[in-house]
Amino acid sequence: MPKSLFQNFQQNISEIQLPKKFTFPFYYQPNQLSIIAAEELQKYLNSQTDFIHNFGLEKNQSGVAIGKMFGVLVVQNQENEIGYLWAFSGKLANENFHSYFVPTVFDMLKEEGFYKKEEAVLNKYNRKIEFLEQNEEYLNCIQDLLITTSRAEKELQEQKEKIKSSKKLRDLKRKEKILDLETLANQLNKESQEEKIQLKKMTQYWNYKIEEAQQNVSIFNSKINQIKELRKHKSNALQQQLFEQYSFLNQYGISKGLGEIFNGNPPAGAGECAAPKLLHYAFQHQLKPIAIAEFWWGQSPKSEVRKHQQFYPACTGKCEPILTHMLEGIVMDENPFQINQAEGKELEIVFEDEYLTVINKPAEFLSVPGKKVKDSVYLRMKNRYPNATGPLVVHRLDMSTSGLLLIAKSSEIHKSLQSQFIKRKIQKRYVALLDGIILEENGFIDLPLRVDLDNRPNQLVCYEFGKSAQTKWEVIKRYDNKTLVYFYPITGRTHQLRVHAAHPKGLNTPIVGDDLYGKKSNRLHLHAESITFQHPISKEILTISIGCDFK
Repeated sequence: MPKSLFQNFQQNISEIQLPKKFTFPFYYQPNQLSIIAAEELQKYLNSQTDFIHNFGLEKNQSGVAIGKMFGVLVVQNQENEIGYLWAFSGKLANENFHSYFVPTVFDMLKEEGFYKKEEAVLNKYNRKIEFLEQNEEYLNCIQDLLITTSRAEKELQEQKEKIKSSKKLRDLKRKEKILDLETLANQLNKESQEEKIQLKKMTQYWNYKIEEAQQNVSIFNSKINQIKELRKHKSNALQQQLFEQYSFLNQYGISKGLGEIFNGNPPAGAGECAAPKLLHYAFQHQLKPIAIAEFWWGQSPKSEVRKHQQFYPACTGKCEPILTHMLEGIVMDENPFQINQAEGKELEIVFEDEYLTVINKPAEFLSVPGKKVKDSVYLRMKNRYPNATGPLVVHRLDMSTSGLLLIAKSSEIHKSLQSQFIKRKIQKRYVALLDGIILEENGFIDLPLRVDLDNRPNQLVCYEFGKSAQTKWEVIKRYDNKTLVYFYPITGRTHQLRVHAAHPKGLNTPIVGDDLYGKKSNRLHLHAESITFQHPISKEILTISIGCDFK
């Protein structure tokens, strides 16, 4: 094993106790050793001259700015030395290999490897298809088919119009009785038959000409489709071979390929993240994983929220199935998604009558039952009002958001209140503490959102497929390098206020305690403080308010 990949800590760590359990990679506070390893990697990135990559941190640097996720894995070698490994996600400076970083699990860029060789074969097919599709004779045949079809349509339509005109003229002659009835009838019938025969002959002629033109085109299409079919089979075979070769070890030495892990359908880029690279290398070289952490370095992508030097969990879409295999049998920190955070917490009744209730939901309390944890506002209200009908919960708040929720005691009241939400007649005001200073006094954010399919439940800003998401905001006060604001959501998308606060095109300042788009704290400092709605029965306009514990 190259000594350069297992790196010793530059600072003294002898007083730091090793964690008893490995990091749960999908939600964590970095271990102290992971933080030190990350800081030493960041020091290297700030000073290195081994490669040139535009992270978007320096002005006037050439090339497209691309931030990167880096990972550190604290490990113990067979001599019981504690050190660490480094990795980057995807490619760095358009390369898979760099000094000090663990290699990719499978190198698709390797010139003598099967992937490059088979890729060259596919490229030959592509060039053949392109040559045939650009062939002058083929293009002339296509043009001839288009012209022939157009002329056929025109001439046949003209003949049909002629038949219509002639019919009208014959009808006039019948009315005027220019000749005796028998002679007139014979003459008119003969004209009609001749015109129909002419249309039939024209139709047969043009059908023949079109078929002839189509056959000329089909000769080329047949050749092109034959090569495309060969390319398809070759591509599928290459993909399956890649899925088999792109395999990951666990501590037991068991290797699983991408195809097996994802049941034959892995997402693009699966296996290229830092965490699988680090663990695979560790298991290859008999290194015991101690702790892991990943951080973002550079400019944020346009769609996601990524902050420079901030730690992030492994993604769920691409990494979770792989890491589930790789971490088999390794004792990890408890999965927080399986812990009932609402245990011991109560729902405060702020307003209640015989038709509806307004409750104050604590932070870290589900609005409706989750996949793992069932305790929620819905179940608590179902127990409180066993005779209530309908879905009870009129709208939702994120688990981490505290504040006011409307509860309907019947399906009719629920329908009425939901209608007010749909028509945007209900007004809500949130209070949030932002992790930084906002210089403007107020504003309007319009950033469409959609779910990140590779990392649910995170949301992405997406102008192509996202749903409209609009928020008004105003500053309440500034203190301790933080800004207290009011948010007035016009729409109600998942994580809308959190993304609008954190995204570079929004306020570019995450909410304090936002563990998805900012930094974890004692809680998410976001609270649904006020709600205004029309009572479905009395028709009175009600405004209900409740303070929070951080304002």
